[in-house]
Amino acid sequence: MAQCSSSGRKKAVICGISYKGCDDEIEGSVNDAMFVKYLLKNKYNFSNIFMLTEDETNFLKIPTRRNIMIAMKWLVKDCQAGDSLVFFYSGHGVQEKDMDGDEIDGLDEAICPLDYATEGMITDDEINETIVRPLPTGVKLHAIIDSCHSGTMLDLRYLCKMNRKGDYYWEDQRSKNSVWKGTMGGEVFAFSGCDDNQQSTDTKVKSAFN
Repeated sequence: MAQCSSSGRKKAVICGISYKGCDDEIEGSVNDAMFVKYLLKNKYNFSNIFMLTEDETNFLKIPTRRNIMIAMKWLVKDCQAGDSLVFFYSGHGVQEKDMDGDEIDGLDEAICPLDYATEGMITDDEINETIVRPLPTGVKLHAIIDSCHSGTMLDLRYLCKMNRKGDYYWEDQRSKNSVWKGTMGGEVFAFSGCDDNQQSTDTKVKSAFN
């Protein structure tokens, strides 16, 4: 993680979904979310953390589509220079047909809330609009997306690709029809578990960090 500001507020949204009892259940995602919470609190001194997991007793913290959207809006609300924000998601990710022509591969990436079967996914367009575009100068957002097809889940303009030897290059992700999807001056750093065309392999141990 890049250096967090020593001044300003520190806020985080941490979402881990295991889809308990479903055919697509994931092992380790909630434990990973708890690990990230521990790391942010004990190493980076984050005190304002919004957790979304199936283990929460408050129904507003169950990772439904509505609650995740509310949490993302809370994350960036009234942010100002010096603030450090973190968005962590561990769960399923999918690709859908791009309907507005802003993707160079013709596909949108999306995360899967607990109730995705009835309420739908949250697309990269929605994530970008909610937590990327509102960021003013002086605000830093770090996003960690641990899911399939997560390479451009925030719809950032540039994507860094690196091989196992450490060689890397930058790709411009704009399509000819894309609109401006940058911030209002803030900085965004996104770390993804997969390229857009890749799938994650679920671990059978309790945490991917073990």
